[in-house]
Amino acid sequence: MLLCPSCPWQKMSRAIQCHGCLPWGSWMRLCGSQPGCRAVRCVYLCAASGPGVAGSCFHGKILHVAGISLPSRSCVRYKGGTQENRAQRGSSQHGLDHLRNVASSDAIKKHQKSLSAWFSNQPNEERQFGPSFSLDAVHVDPVIRESSLEQILKPSPDLTIQHQLQQPCRRVISLQNLFDVDACGRQVKNVVLYGTVGTGKSTLIKKLVVDWCHGLLPRFELVIPFSCEDLSHSHVPISLRRLITKKYQHLRDVVPLLGSSNLKVLFILNGLERLNLDFRLAGTELCCDANEPVPPSAIVVNLLRKYLLPEASIIVTTRPSAVRRIPGKYVGRYAEICGFSDTNLQKLYFQLRLSQPGCDGENNVASRSGEQDNLVEMLSRNLERQNQIAAACFLPSYCWLVCTTLHFLYFTRTVPPSQTLSGIYTSFLRLNFSGEVLDSTDPTKISMMKYVAKTVGKLAHEGVMSRKTSFTEEDLQQCFEVEMKTESELNQLEVFRSDVFRFFLTPCVQPGKEHTFVFTIPAMQEYLAALYVVLGEKKTLMQKVGKEVSEIIGKVSEDAAVVLSIISKVLPLRFLPVLFNLLKMFPRFFSRLSGKGRDTIARTMAEELFKEEDYYNDDVLDQINSSILGVEGPMRHPDEAADDEVFELFPIFMGGILSRRNRAILEQLGCSIKNLAAFEIAKAMKKTVIRNSRKGLPPSELMDYLFFLHEFQNERFTAEAVRSLRTINLSSVKMTPLKCSVLASVIGSTNHEVEELNLTSCNLDSSSLRTLFPILLRCKFLHLQLNSLGPDACKEIRDLLLHDKCAVNNLRLGNNPIGEQGAQYLAEALAGNRSLTQLSLLHTALGDRGVELIAQHLAENQQLQEINLGYNSLTDTAALRVVEVAKKHTTLDKVHLYFNDISEDGKRALDSLRMDRDGVRALVFLTAGTDVSDYWSSILNVVHKNLPFWDRERVRQHLTIILQDLESSRRQTVNPWRKAKFLRVESEVKKMLGKLQHGTL
Repeated sequence: MLLCPSCPWQKMSRAIQCHGCLPWGSWMRLCGSQPGCRAVRCVYLCAASGPGVAGSCFHGKILHVAGISLPSRSCVRYKGGTQENRAQRGSSQHGLDHLRNVASSDAIKKHQKSLSAWFSNQPNEERQFGPSFSLDAVHVDPVIRESSLEQILKPSPDLTIQHQLQQPCRRVISLQNLFDVDACGRQVKNVVLYGTVGTGKSTLIKKLVVDWCHGLLPRFELVIPFSCEDLSHSHVPISLRRLITKKYQHLRDVVPLLGSSNLKVLFILNGLERLNLDFRLAGTELCCDANEPVPPSAIVVNLLRKYLLPEASIIVTTRPSAVRRIPGKYVGRYAEICGFSDTNLQKLYFQLRLSQPGCDGENNVASRSGEQDNLVEMLSRNLERQNQIAAACFLPSYCWLVCTTLHFLYFTRTVPPSQTLSGIYTSFLRLNFSGEVLDSTDPTKISMMKYVAKTVGKLAHEGVMSRKTSFTEEDLQQCFEVEMKTESELNQLEVFRSDVFRFFLTPCVQPGKEHTFVFTIPAMQEYLAALYVVLGEKKTLMQKVGKEVSEIIGKVSEDAAVVLSIISKVLPLRFLPVLFNLLKMFPRFFSRLSGKGRDTIARTMAEELFKEEDYYNDDVLDQINSSILGVEGPMRHPDEAADDEVFELFPIFMGGILSRRNRAILEQLGCSIKNLAAFEIAKAMKKTVIRNSRKGLPPSELMDYLFFLHEFQNERFTAEAVRSLRTINLSSVKMTPLKCSVLASVIGSTNHEVEELNLTSCNLDSSSLRTLFPILLRCKFLHLQLNSLGPDACKEIRDLLLHDKCAVNNLRLGNNPIGEQGAQYLAEALAGNRSLTQLSLLHTALGDRGVELIAQHLAENQQLQEINLGYNSLTDTAALRVVEVAKKHTTLDKVHLYFNDISEDGKRALDSLRMDRDGVRALVFLTAGTDVSDYWSSILNVVHKNLPFWDRERVRQHLTIILQDLESSRRQTVNPWRKAKFLRVESEVKKMLGKLQHGTL
């Protein structure tokens, strides 16, 4: 196999294999399935005199095939593996040689096509950025700096901030110039390209291969990539030529020419840290014959020695800890991949990623482009502030994570959402660590991710528990070195420090904390802390010892049972059954102890999820958005006290990691979470999480709880949890498309009716209403005030109210710019609706025409009992018209008309339509004739609640008119009780006017 699931340069294309992706084990089938892949046995290949230079004349012509110049000299012809006599050269032979040249170059063409198809293939995580996404369109080369053996062989530095901040002043070199002559004028043949995890080694190699396939690397006529991980799994002797043809069937007619012509060949050995190489002659014998079978590691050693195919060029990619495995005398150039050390490269990467056509799945090109440009602009400004995110995006892998997270936050519109946040982070870790062991030379073969979970996870968890995000060098030493007891553990730590440390921890750029470390992305701390807990690494000493004792006694008891059963037949001793039962008791006891540990995990999850001190923070999705895009406004002064650290993602990640999909990915990373353990944790959560959720939660915390249920991905658990949510208050939560999708997905897990759904001031629009449509149908009391809902949204509301399953009986649409067109849609909805009893259209810019449209359709409605048309600039005519219609309505008995432009004559006309005569109550002013209206407090409460959203000057004018009306009515009455009531109401109005004038209301 050329490539396997853990092939290093496939990390960025290996996250979630969809049915449309080629299976990872099908490379041989891919190579063999190309049309015409069966090569001709007779080959006549002429090597070029130099790359990119026309060859010698061949009977007056120059032959160019597949971008390779093929002159007529230095030719070797093979037929059936034997060399023919070259004495016979006639015109017929010339034609045959020409055909054979074409056949060989066709094989290279097929090789290029096959490699291009494979290395350009993108998984689901990349396809989310748009259908036109490709490696060619979005690739940004990381910075590559020339290094030296002296710098590499320096003693491993301490974990000091000074070392992390040190910027080496070395020459920058491009990928195309790696094989240029060195400082001494010698031609470079072997290049070692190294970099820590996440710097972009794998993607760079993919781009190099794709460039060659497209003719952008003319220096080489043939490129042959090998995965060192693939080679490490094979110990059967094999020849180099057989190895090449085994991996690349198309090259079987080209391989015989290797070493016997001037063909410019480049070997790529990706992931050298996977191979244990021995350059001693006693360990690996010399071999210069490409047909001699030797172990794959011996092939690699002799290629690097230049003893086998000395003219071939070689690129080796590896992590820093494995660079010294190749003796310096065999390396022509060392080059370090330094990532995106320039913020301009980061900006370019984000621009290319987030501006892909179709990235957001919307058809509206103008709105799509505007939102994408806005995201890129906000992200660029945050990078320019020298924020911590700029330090994180030094690693290209974290640039990918930032783009993927933003795409998830802004462009998720499917129900249920196709991704989870914990799934993104789990896939991100698989892309960077899948199949990798920390140290291939260590006999324990511990996976890199398992080591990270045990060590960095412990540091992350301690930070979460103590609510801190920055760590001193003493904290790091306490975490990594305190339990180190063996030589193997010391070696593992050295490898981790050189290869992985900077991937997770980076120097803090915050003023006053320059001598501390923080996690590269804040959410990564919470993810690793959650992984540390869920994996069961947080154990007491009794639990650790108990597990080992339980396993030992469990094995012993099986053998002891057989022995005791035989002895008891010969010697009927009474104590033997007792001894046997004691042996059985230990595993049961410790299994119960482990069960207690799972109860502890569930209890920890509930405690962290419902912390009262976090009740009034932003919801977690807004927190993530702010951490990436920053907070607009003045920057915090360095001396200003920082806000308390918040870790609300920690319990959400704990739930997300337990989902089946994430557990399957973590299994590939060497972090196993058994199905039984996940089941028992979920069972224990029912006693803690669901019980705590029944308490009243603030809107932002309720959104976090819904997001937790989405991340958990457990339908049965979610259904049981949602049934207890009869009232859902999300007022003032900014309902992005993602949050709408989460709400629709989670509440949609059951079919129960929702008593009340409050979505006041949630930034809803027509697309939000479409997403939430199935949920809105089941709500009895629906709040949609203060959402800037215009005519398009009213069209969705019309469809909602006309649906035969609509259960809405109280709908509040106040403070939305509905207008005349929106009134037309609502009027149509009223005519056909059979559930609505109360409708509020307070301050919706209806005007006389809009109210007239509604009045025309009111007669067709048979259920409406109350309608609020206050603050809509109505005149006497429109007000009287709607009340006249209400008089004839069978159920409508209350019409709110206050804060409209109704004259004194209009007021008297409306006052004449009293309830005792016509059955309609028209609420216009705080007075009813010579008495105070029974609804005066309700009217003033409405004014008080809506004042922040109304025109204060207009409200002041209306309150002045109301006060004058109260005073006039008080003077007309002689009843002292009524006068007292008038004075009380006048006092409330005067208070409100005073606060309004002083700006305190």
